[in-house]
Amino acid sequence: MTFLPQPCEPCEPCDPPGCVVLPLPSEIDFCNASGLLPLITTAVEHRLEGLRLLVLDLSATRFMDSQGVRLIAAVRRGLPDGILLRVVATPKGVPSRVLELSGLRRDVPVHDHLAEALRTECGTAP
Repeated sequence: MTFLPQPCEPCEPCDPPGCVVLPLPSEIDFCNASGLLPLITTAVEHRLEGLRLLVLDLSATRFMDSQGVRLIAAVRRGLPDGILLRVVATPKGVPSRVLELSGLRRDVPVHDHLAEALRTECGTAP
């Protein structure tokens, strides 16, 4: 059984200014994907002022099916202009492979590590 993340909110002390990092659950599938979109949207709306980058952190996600792809595509389409989307996924993990096979990886930058995803857009040190 899959559960929604608790909570799906920015990691306040860790987020550089202008950036929101949302860790996603260990599984993203039919059971929880539709419930994740409103949580992500709410997190973005709460930090909208000055927001330049949203990072979906899939590094703890061990399973993701096509519903995860649909979720990321919906997040991308729903982001206001000027806000970039990045994804973090373990290089040899299932989510990374699913993003590659689906072709979404061409449209959404996928990084191996969170620091890498934040480095360019938020000006964090290497």
